[in-house]
Amino acid sequence: MQKIYETADEALSGLLFDGMTIMAGGFGLCGIPENLIAGVHRAGTKDLTVISNNCGVDGFGLGILLDAKQIKKMISSYVGENKEFERQYLEGELDLEFNPQGTLAERIRAGGAGIPGFYVKTGVGTLIAEGKEHKEFAGEIYIMETGLTADVAIIKAWKSDTEGNLIFRKTARNFNPMMATAGKVTLVEVEEIVEAGALDPDHIHTPGIFVQRIIKGDFEKRIEQRTIRERETA
Repeated sequence: MQKIYETADEALSGLLFDGMTIMAGGFGLCGIPENLIAGVHRAGTKDLTVISNNCGVDGFGLGILLDAKQIKKMISSYVGENKEFERQYLEGELDLEFNPQGTLAERIRAGGAGIPGFYVKTGVGTLIAEGKEHKEFAGEIYIMETGLTADVAIIKAWKSDTEGNLIFRKTARNFNPMMATAGKVTLVEVEEIVEAGALDPDHIHTPGIFVQRIIKGDFEKRIEQRTIRERETA
């Protein structure tokens, strides 16, 4: 099975449709699939439900889909870096399913593992718990959360071989590996592609069986909040 595609547009071809659910990896702007997000933007696919830790920033990352009104609903844990997100939500243009960050990660992991639901203490007694099943375990109250899956998962890794075995670097491992397991089809963009067998098996984070399409991307790697200090003079 040929997994290597030349461009994001080719990799996305035949997979996108209005009203679909997309998982998009990354943590803040670290490890986001910049090229595949841009491909979804060019395709004009709309009424999207997007599962992602956050929604990029104004004008970059998932923020470009938000600006183009392509996203109908976000399932997220942090949305504080995007003014357009705030505007659309407060004006009723955007639906939001808010999750504690660990709960979101576990919902994605559960979806990829075929687990339809699980119980957690996080959120008990808050707005997060409203409308959810409550159950007592060993004298403590828990709420039920459901696993998450997507029509397509778009993720970013550092390195891949031609079979789709992936290595992630540092913060990019927060959501990308679990999303790779939870998409019906998983697309990955990487910084380097090597031949099958070139990666040390002990260093592989995601086996290639979870990956269907791969592209080599060009990355801007923006920083959300760039904080610097003046160099001290002698």
